[in-house]
Amino acid sequence: MRIARSGSVTPEIEEVAEAEGISPNKLRSRIATGRAIIIRNVKADGVKGLGVGQGLFTKVNVNVGTSEFVKDLNLELEKVRISKKYGADSIMDLSTGGDLDAIRRAIIKETRPLPLGTVPTYQAFIEAFRRKKGGAYFTEDELFNVVERHLKDGVDFMTIHAGITKDLGLKLIRSGRVIKIVSRGGDMILGWMLYNDSENPFYKNFDYLLEMFAEYDATISLGDALRPGDIVDALDEFHIGELINNARLARRAIEYGVQVMIEGPGHVPLHLIKTDVKLMKRLSGGVPY
Repeated sequence: MRIARSGSVTPEIEEVAEAEGISPNKLRSRIATGRAIIIRNVKADGVKGLGVGQGLFTKVNVNVGTSEFVKDLNLELEKVRISKKYGADSIMDLSTGGDLDAIRRAIIKETRPLPLGTVPTYQAFIEAFRRKKGGAYFTEDELFNVVERHLKDGVDFMTIHAGITKDLGLKLIRSGRVIKIVSRGGDMILGWMLYNDSENPFYKNFDYLLEMFAEYDATISLGDALRPGDIVDALDEFHIGELINNARLARRAIEYGVQVMIEGPGHVPLHLIKTDVKLMKRLSGGVPY
């Protein structure tokens, strides 16, 4: 992003622009303002940058990953191979069972040249549960150590649930929302905040997180922890409250020079999808959503 702001068109921008059928300068301009991104950890080997954002083709992401009940790495690698065969644009490793570091590294290797994403909160939660018999027992340092491990391994983008604050979480559990929360990573962060009586570590330490991602030019995908799990809850105060927080965080990331996109929108009635997208685009300044 910082190179794009300087006015330079890199070979990677040229490559993605050609694949997307737009001019390199137009893509460079959109990257410079945060309206488009190229997903790629610059310190990773063998990965081809993936363009996402305004005026670019729709991309298909495929989720794979083990669980505590099914820990067959070969099965997950076969899922990756099938996904690549049928045209997936990116892969996410959402593993929660087995040797998570070894599984991630194997999936990264099989995924290339596609970019790979993760949700680091999962690993922090699982490791705390294994060591201390409680998923919410991880420390802030342990959480950020997992993020750093993923970046060093070559992870290209991560879902970071930074927009759910302690205040929103406390209001949520006392609310009449039909389905309080459906995001697994968001639920883990909410549980951590309630157990530790502390602010969301991603929200509180967002500048530090930006420093980490800037070093690798990796992409932050701001997670929608409070996305509606049913259409009744769509565009309620929690859905909108997190949208506003994520938009603010996205603007901070862009100002710092870190590529960012925002997850969403969850279960929204068909006639309100356009409203939801337009709202987020306006709040964030056009960040990929």
